[in-house]
Amino acid sequence: MVFAFLAVALTVSHGSEQMNWQIGLGRRVITPQTPVWLAGYGTKRAPEGKLHDLWVKVLALKAPDGKRAVLGTTDHMGMSKTVYDSLYRKLRERFGLDRAGFMLTFSHNHCGPVLKDDLVDYYPLDEEQRRLVAEYSDWMEDQVVEAVGDALTNWQPAQLLKGEGKCTFAVNRRDNSETEAEQLRAEGKPLKGVVDHSVPVLAVKGEDGHLLAVLFGYACHPTTLSFNTWCGDYPGFAQVNLEAMHPGTDAMFFNACGADQNPIPRRKLELCERYGKMLSDAVEDVLTKPMQRVSSGLRTAFEFVDLAYDEIVTRGTLLPVANGTSELHARWAKRMLKMIDEGVVFPTSYPYPVQAWQLGDELLFLGIGGEAVVDYSLRFKREFGPTTWVCGYANDMAAYIPSRRVWEEAGYEGGPHLDEYGRPAWRWAGDVEDRIAGAVQRVVRSVRGR
Repeated sequence: MVFAFLAVALTVSHGSEQMNWQIGLGRRVITPQTPVWLAGYGTKRAPEGKLHDLWVKVLALKAPDGKRAVLGTTDHMGMSKTVYDSLYRKLRERFGLDRAGFMLTFSHNHCGPVLKDDLVDYYPLDEEQRRLVAEYSDWMEDQVVEAVGDALTNWQPAQLLKGEGKCTFAVNRRDNSETEAEQLRAEGKPLKGVVDHSVPVLAVKGEDGHLLAVLFGYACHPTTLSFNTWCGDYPGFAQVNLEAMHPGTDAMFFNACGADQNPIPRRKLELCERYGKMLSDAVEDVLTKPMQRVSSGLRTAFEFVDLAYDEIVTRGTLLPVANGTSELHARWAKRMLKMIDEGVVFPTSYPYPVQAWQLGDELLFLGIGGEAVVDYSLRFKREFGPTTWVCGYANDMAAYIPSRRVWEEAGYEGGPHLDEYGRPAWRWAGDVEDRIAGAVQRVVRSVRGR
């Protein structure tokens, strides 16, 4: 009897010691209730129904010393700096969050809504759509704030466990056309180009061992679908699958550095469902195996680094574009010309967000803005070690972010396409990777204390 009591007591004590974090969770549906156009592809895309809801989901972390960090994941394509800054101001005023302790990520889903000030010249919006987009964006901000509030007011003890799986449907789209990729696969030959098929997984477990939340990532565009129906593309299906397998669990997805990665083949709903299942199966495989415990301790750092433009546009370079055949580029050029007429002096650089969180000794979580190509995640994992996870599409959509290699190769991700993001230039300067890497090194030194 005494031995049995001691065994139970030791088990309870050991379990309590494992609960070395406090966590909070929040979530809100952010599916539009008005006919806001769908984001992506640069065309008019009026909504035609819903496959499943879109979400903002929030995971708040608190270390034993009271240090907090809040991660939000959304089913949006991206978010402008103005909306991100507005959200941050609200969260700072209401909850006292500092910028380093708040990271908002976007799955880059192309079956979600257009947001205010994002890709301002990309869509042929009329005044009615601009009004609807602005109203939706304001409402969406309120939903994010409420979800964060839920997370920060409902703390519970938890343990964090990390692991990594693999999923292989992402294809380097710069080096493989859709036809070529399917042909190579049919012939059993390897595809071309660099990829990152890793699936980082963070399990959040409560005192009873119940899975409270699972955070997972993958480097690939969510562009399986191009129809006009609200849904989360393959990340949405993966989250739905995991939440069905683990009732009461919040499944949260972040897009790694997938700017040059596509799901191939695509354009069919059954393919999207298949990719979602492949990804959720990869996560589930990690969850069923031993995972590494993340010790307590939280350090955060943030920096805006100036990314220089290659060449600022002028009236002379804009006029031919304004009179050209591309409606998208003409919209941008005419807006730039109007700004020149109004005496606006264009900035020569863009403030790009870089963020680092160190969780215990076991996990370095990096957040970088925009559509970063896969070279960045591969580089930073080499540079800072295999315990590094890199989240692209964080805090600010910004633009495509090429590595030096991709910049030199040019093409869609590395060439003259900043105009699509409304910037006063066509390209970044060639040192874009050096500037980002330098900033990442600084925030990592800050959180690692060396």
